[in-house]
Amino acid sequence: MQLASFIAVARERAERVLEKVDFLPAGVARVTLGVLFMSTGWGKVHSLAKVTAFFSELGIPAPAFHAHLVSFVELIGGGLLLVGLFSRLASVPLMISMLVAILTAQRQQVHGLPDLFGLVEWTYFVLLLWVLIAGPGKLSLDHLIFGRSRKAAAVRAAGDLSAGHA
Repeated sequence: MQLASFIAVARERAERVLEKVDFLPAGVARVTLGVLFMSTGWGKVHSLAKVTAFFSELGIPAPAFHAHLVSFVELIGGGLLLVGLFSRLASVPLMISMLVAILTAQRQQVHGLPDLFGLVEWTYFVLLLWVLIAGPGKLSLDHLIFGRSRKAAAVRAAGDLSAGHA
């Protein structure tokens, strides 16, 4: 067997294997974010006075209100991400929270793109953006509940388009 054909066969086999586990990255990213935000939200909910004081130091308006809001957004949004329910919707307020954290608590640390890209809040923002756009993946309640109906609707729409052009 020539080297070129060996490489082609090996690549083809590797692609088949990877296609069988292509659900893993989305699931692992979503569950990781869910656990992270649930734990930070849980900590904030149980330390609202400290969170309020910190928000006051940062100059965030209505610090008590925003401390409650952020705490429960992280706790509930993290829980939704963890199980993969309404994942796209849950990612939006979490993304906003990360942007506010960057603009307030981390503002002094950012002097350019390398500094921004080095922030964990930016990494969370980017992963949440991925969940918003790509969805929660096959290992999610969203896929279990809505995945089949979305796929069936796409098949019907494709059938309608082809019937219209016939």
